[in-house]
Amino acid sequence: VEYIDGVKVTKVASIGRFLSAPVTSGFVTQLRKIKPDIYHFHFPNPTAEASFLLARPRGKLIVTYHSDIIRQKAALKFYRPFLERFLNRADLVIASSPNLIKNSPFLSNISEKCKAIPFGISSDWLKLTPEVKRKADAIRDRYGPKIAFFLGRLIYYKGVDYLIKAMRNVEGKLIIAGEGKLGPELKNLANELKVSDKVHFVGALASDELAAYYHACDIFVLPSVESSEAFGFVQIEAHACGKPVISTDLPTGVPFVNQDGVSGLVVPPKDVAALSNAINRLFSDDALRERLGKQAKERFEREFTIDIMVDRVYEAYKEVLECS
Repeated sequence: VEYIDGVKVTKVASIGRFLSAPVTSGFVTQLRKIKPDIYHFHFPNPTAEASFLLARPRGKLIVTYHSDIIRQKAALKFYRPFLERFLNRADLVIASSPNLIKNSPFLSNISEKCKAIPFGISSDWLKLTPEVKRKADAIRDRYGPKIAFFLGRLIYYKGVDYLIKAMRNVEGKLIIAGEGKLGPELKNLANELKVSDKVHFVGALASDELAAYYHACDIFVLPSVESSEAFGFVQIEAHACGKPVISTDLPTGVPFVNQDGVSGLVVPPKDVAALSNAINRLFSDDALRERLGKQAKERFEREFTIDIMVDRVYEAYKEVLECS
């Protein structure tokens, strides 16, 4: 037990992981011991959900549904009955976008108990301080004058291979930040396509460096190809810095966050030509790029700050309790 900002936090030890979520043997006991007004769970977390069904506690249940389970299809066959029972027990399911509610095979059938509350972030660390500006200027001096930026894990659903292929027909530079098991393969691809002079891998970045790269770039690109990309936090980070985003038209929150013609451009997933055309369009049209960047920052301040998210969740808590 510890106190964080005056709030009592009880931690239960993990003994391993299942479906990328922690497994614990002590959660059922804790659920039977505490008597809260609201239980708030984050999905997917198989151990927590199974523990709740076993403990059968009283109280309102709110579930924040982060994404569908896409790749672990074999495990989903076993997990599905528990998931459906858990969601049926919920008094409210919070999703990060209306798109997820509409298109999820689990949420579309219970849409009447779902509410879209987009994720929000604190943008303090992204401010253009003198030190961040100094670093951003150095990045532009090294890679400019036209810079596209990608940040994320180098894994299958991010679509970075399509982005590298798109750079064959782009006059400008692509900076790829992040690490992952596909890193060596993607670097080999850049060499094979003879675009290694345009594509630069900078690895994992500290927060102050990351802020500098966001401010140094002209555009941010999120070329994700699978619904595992349910929201795309990096989009709102780029928007907070006034940068337009090029993203893909997935049936998730990705095109809800970055709206075509409002805060950036949206292209079909796995479409190399569309990606390169969108990048070239924003690189060549300064007025369009600046307008979309300005609107992106306005959209961030209107929809995606941490304070706005907290207020919306607090209102959801009150609504659930008032329905007692």
